[in-house]
Amino acid sequence: MALHIVLVEPEIPANTGNIARTCAATGIHLHLVHPLGFRTDDATLKRAGLDYWHAVHIEYHDSFEEVQKSYSGHRFFYATTKAENRYCDFTFQDGDFFVFGKETKGLPPELIAANPETAMRMPMSGDVRSLNLSNSAAIIVYEALRQLDFPGLS
Repeated sequence: MALHIVLVEPEIPANTGNIARTCAATGIHLHLVHPLGFRTDDATLKRAGLDYWHAVHIEYHDSFEEVQKSYSGHRFFYATTKAENRYCDFTFQDGDFFVFGKETKGLPPELIAANPETAMRMPMSGDVRSLNLSNSAAIIVYEALRQLDFPGLS
């Protein structure tokens, strides 16, 4: 099994490239949900991921519903600024999915409303609307990896 990051309709290639690099470094699987705001041969995307693309387990999906259906036995956690629970309030396990929305709008409000018990936020001052997508993904997955005692990592 493995941990998974799902990017729902990502818009900025550099963010996706940075997240792909984090996935390569940690063995986390990356799921990209269409439509993407860039082409996968985009130079910025490739530059941010450096020469680690061969080490990324990546899947493309036509919809988030497709991801849920394909991985119905797994737990899904939803990153949002609109959650009551903090990301560090959860106990993560192997096979968990961490779902992130597009940079400009986040996840659809109806998705968060349907899953309040697994929606999570990062504490931050009221002066900032949100953290950068790739930073948010790294913070959450490294917390999950810490809880699992960094399996397979040195």
